[in-house]
Amino acid sequence: MAVRDGGISRRQMLKAGGAIAVAVGGCDPIGAVGAFAASPMAPRPIASPREVLALDQGWRFFEGDIPFPEILSQDDSYDNAKAGKAWGAAAPSFDDSDWADVRLPHDFVSFQPIEADANRAQGYRRRGIAWYRTVLRFDPADQGRHIELQIDGIATHATLWFNGTVVDRNWSGYNGITIDLTPFATFGDDLNTLAIRVDAHAMEGWWYEGGGLYRPVRIVKRDPVHIITDGVYAHPVPQGDGWVLPVEVTAYNSGKNPAAMMVVSTLEDADGRVVASGQAPVSITPLDQGVARLDLGVANPRLWSVEAPTLYRVQTRLMAGDRCVDAVTTTCGFRTTRFDKDKGFFLNGRPLKIKGVCVHQDHAGVGTAIPDALWDYRIRRLKELGCNAIRCTHNAPSAVVLDLCDRHGLLVMDENRQFNPSPDTLAQLEWMVRRDRNHPSVILWSVFNEEPMQGSAAGYEMVRRMAHAVKALDTTRPVTAAMNGGLFTPVNVSQAVDVVGFNYQQDKYDAFHAAHPDVPLISSEDTSAFSTRGAYVTDKDSRTIAGYDDPVKDWNTHRAAWKAIATRDFIAGGFVWTGFDYHGEPSPWGWPSNSSFYGIMDLCGFAKAAFHIHQAQWVTDRPVLALVPHWNWAGREGRPVKVMACGNMEEVELFLNGRSQGRQAVDPYEMNHWMVAYAPGRLEAVGYAGGKVTARAQVETTGPAAALRLTPDRDRLRGDGLDATPVMVEAIDAQGRPVPLAQDMVTFTIEGGDIIGLGNGDPNSAAPEKGTRRALFNGLAQVIVQTRAGSRGALTLTAIAPGLKSASARMAVEAAAAPTEQATAPSDLILDTWYAAPPAATMEGALAYRDADMTAWDDFGTRWAHDPQTADGYTLCSVRFTPQAKVGRQGGRVAFLSLVGSCDVYEGGRLLGRKTAAPPGPLTVALAPGAGVRRLDVVFRTPAGAEFGFSRNVAVRQA
Repeated sequence: MAVRDGGISRRQMLKAGGAIAVAVGGCDPIGAVGAFAASPMAPRPIASPREVLALDQGWRFFEGDIPFPEILSQDDSYDNAKAGKAWGAAAPSFDDSDWADVRLPHDFVSFQPIEADANRAQGYRRRGIAWYRTVLRFDPADQGRHIELQIDGIATHATLWFNGTVVDRNWSGYNGITIDLTPFATFGDDLNTLAIRVDAHAMEGWWYEGGGLYRPVRIVKRDPVHIITDGVYAHPVPQGDGWVLPVEVTAYNSGKNPAAMMVVSTLEDADGRVVASGQAPVSITPLDQGVARLDLGVANPRLWSVEAPTLYRVQTRLMAGDRCVDAVTTTCGFRTTRFDKDKGFFLNGRPLKIKGVCVHQDHAGVGTAIPDALWDYRIRRLKELGCNAIRCTHNAPSAVVLDLCDRHGLLVMDENRQFNPSPDTLAQLEWMVRRDRNHPSVILWSVFNEEPMQGSAAGYEMVRRMAHAVKALDTTRPVTAAMNGGLFTPVNVSQAVDVVGFNYQQDKYDAFHAAHPDVPLISSEDTSAFSTRGAYVTDKDSRTIAGYDDPVKDWNTHRAAWKAIATRDFIAGGFVWTGFDYHGEPSPWGWPSNSSFYGIMDLCGFAKAAFHIHQAQWVTDRPVLALVPHWNWAGREGRPVKVMACGNMEEVELFLNGRSQGRQAVDPYEMNHWMVAYAPGRLEAVGYAGGKVTARAQVETTGPAAALRLTPDRDRLRGDGLDATPVMVEAIDAQGRPVPLAQDMVTFTIEGGDIIGLGNGDPNSAAPEKGTRRALFNGLAQVIVQTRAGSRGALTLTAIAPGLKSASARMAVEAAAAPTEQATAPSDLILDTWYAAPPAATMEGALAYRDADMTAWDDFGTRWAHDPQTADGYTLCSVRFTPQAKVGRQGGRVAFLSLVGSCDVYEGGRLLGRKTAAPPGPLTVALAPGAGVRRLDVVFRTPAGAEFGFSRNVAVRQA
């Protein structure tokens, strides 16, 4: 948290001058492992005392709810009030052996069928309740370490139990969760059960939100004294003729003794050269936090920009003398940002029009469970569009999105989901700011979108408190809110933010600027223009909308919305709704439409005509030229077809089969149009600048589809089990030209990898997005493939369709280490309540009790040995249990983790095993298949005065 003194933050004070501490020290730090570790500025895999372990495998999943049993008895009521005594599917002993095995990230809603009576806004997919369970094994060497569970996102409401104790309840699908498992953890053969109940009936949005553990999960093991999660704040600010990097480090001490540590931070450039170093002491008492602050001076850094997104590494070490107890790598970028009331946005002192898009977090085939590499594909598509900014709508994004925006050079409006300053929801906002404040890409904090109270005094007071919470953590970026009304009421939200955001109020730009000339303005959301990829005739019956960017219902267009921004210097820029189509919110039609029509690109990232319009408007560093529509109009010969050229040069001329249709001055806002009598052949546009040809674009009438073609986005993948890539599927004619109207059904097979999703961009298709079959839609489809852990050589995808020549695509798979995984195991059935028969003088006498009713005997647990007997003899201890379904079918084993005394173990009169030594020790015996209630009998040899029984759990385990 930024330090405050009299209401002025330390970063503000630094702009006026401050001391710079420079020193050297340290050991090697490491940050979180990501899918793009090979990136020049990714955290380096070097030695660190902390372990970051992926927890994406070993999960069991149940779709639906499992009601908790009704508690009636006195004993059950007593147990229910105790820690570690969860019931039902939350209990460590619950039988999940027949649940489905799943791998994370997992969006269970993406597997649901599309049904007309399901929720429209959520894409007509049913949501509901689901359970996830896994069992963790911590090494005995982990005792004494700080063990943390990190979950990047659960949709939507969730309750988490660890070893039968509730450890968290979460109320949003978009915030990360960190849970200190240290006080609950067991080690060695004592396994740990993590159970999560997810309630996706709860909705936070009016778009497709998915459901389940859809973002990464990990276990982080650290020294008891360590840097907390998101505990390094290092965001450069200019000072005088140079720069200063204030570094603020928060450490926590879960140990039992006070700790005096030294924080050492080193700044490295992209080549690994040390630019500056510093150190500062920190003292932390047990179970408290301590904060260290130091400043690194940098005279002449390379600046981060959208054209050259230069990043630096901040290596931060927590030192106890010469020993490094914890280390973290973060990245930062040196840049200045400013919103001006008259001239808009400035990056590094230069005006920059924000050419942004709004983005939801789902994709064809995978829903919200998007692999990192697929996010990289989406971000690269936006850069190709000419986009320089994204708005995260309407929620905090996955962390990888901001990493990619940092690396690719996209500005970010980072947006909060819930408009509410109450403690739970304010904590979500604070979490977002704390996690994201080091990213140079982030330029705005948005606290809400289109809230009904925006024009009221109550809304003003709510935003005032939320903005205050943001500025307590970061004063370097302005706060905004996306307003679609209430701008001119006496008291409204615009008076509580730094930059006023307009949603769909182009007609109020001038009036608001005139009334409030000192307030910076931005179009936080505009356009919302409908279109269907590859369609150029609007037809309500077929639920298609022409892609010419003509208004529907007198609504906005891409061209008019951008013109309103581009012609006003005082509007900093805008964010088009949306960069991509997204599942849900199927306006304007409704069923059978189940995804949006708003995107500049479709659900797969394939370009619509709007893509070419915005390229012509936004791209300035190269000539661009595209023609709309396709030129396959059989049956319309001689009839006029509307043709649109999208270019950024001075003039454009259109030719049909070599004959000029006219030369026009390029209109940078409205594009250029002709009505052309259709004749098969070639339609060509030629662009001119300075009287010279600078670009050509053409479309041709194709023949019928003759073959398939597969084009992977990348032809080299990493065999780490995480890497993935989309593959474009096309139908081509005999000359190899894409057939724009093809709708063929295609079947896919794969070798050396897995198909994790399918799509084609058709907003009206109810076909499954999982499986091996997908029809082309207007000539295109997409297959998302993923490597397998430990694979190398090649991944080969093959496509076949009736009547067409098949196609294959081969992607090289390079050997790559998978992330280190947290050890997991099948669920155990814990036999923790045993009954001891009266003592007997002989073994035969003890065994005779096997037919008696044990419930009248002395009951005892497995954590402490039974009290000694008063005379030498034998004692029978018994338990009844129903084995897990899988053990009942296949057999298993019973693990006595620590038996006290010598004993024989029986089931039904059959000797299963024998322990001959008296001191505590383990014993494992085989358990034969068999369903129903079973009984184990253990006969202990009980010398007078000697303890006997169990000092650790008894577990029934799967074979």
